[in-house]
Amino acid sequence: MTVSTLTGSLLVATPLLDEPPFRRSVILLLDHDDDGALGVVVNRAADLSVDRVLPNWSTAVDEPGVLFMGGPVGTDSALAVAEVAADTDPPGWRECFGRIGLVDLDVPPELLEGAITRMRIFAGYAGWSGGQLEGEIAEGAWYVVESEPADVFGHDPETLWRRVLRRQNDQMAYVSTYPDDPNQN
Repeated sequence: MTVSTLTGSLLVATPLLDEPPFRRSVILLLDHDDDGALGVVVNRAADLSVDRVLPNWSTAVDEPGVLFMGGPVGTDSALAVAEVAADTDPPGWRECFGRIGLVDLDVPPELLEGAITRMRIFAGYAGWSGGQLEGEIAEGAWYVVESEPADVFGHDPETLWRRVLRRQNDQMAYVSTYPDDPNQN
């Protein structure tokens, strides 16, 4: 079986996926193939500054300058997602798609100075084994939509779920108005 790659896409939780940690989450898929998928939740800012956890990287990250909760797996480790300037291939950076990739946080930040245009650091990640994500999509747990750089690095992650849905040209735009608590509708 060959899976068409969803790398670079967003997974947007449907209202059917109503349990933490994925309720109203937006996940950027950094890798997807026959073996599985890996992504980070881009709309869950933590109340912990990067300066407290990785002080060497605090000036490299975008506002709000906090750690983001990337997912339920490996929350004791960090992944840095960065956009690099065109025509650069800095040390410690691995392309995922386009100019978006992962930064090795063991590399001295000075080596990437000027190459990184935007960056966020995530505690943990979301992961799926081969075929698992495709099954969840078929069951209606996720919408798959195109990503935009502002989705990953925007200044208002709390409203991202609604904004991503609202810009779609089909019934997903209507889902953006789904109430937080349907029982209060």
